[in-house]
Amino acid sequence: MTTDQEPSLIALCTRRAVMRRAAMIALVVGTILAIINHGDRLISGDISSEVVIKILMTYLVPYCVSSYSAVLTIRERMREAQ
Repeated sequence: MTTDQEPSLIALCTRRAVMRRAAMIALVVGTILAIINHGDRLISGDISSEVVIKILMTYLVPYCVSSYSAVLTIRERMREAQ
């Protein structure tokens, strides 16, 4: 449960710096994972809607992990500053 002084999870996740960093990490990690997991289909052109959804999820997961990690770090620093 958050206190009045502690911003909500959504407020922290939507900070510009958090979103920008998470997007950059998702771009790098997601691209590497998409190539590893779906490169053969991308090269052959065998791309179905199922593959597209899987590729999008490949980018979404590192974005969420990075955002969550940043929020935990921000909250920890806020508590240490009190």
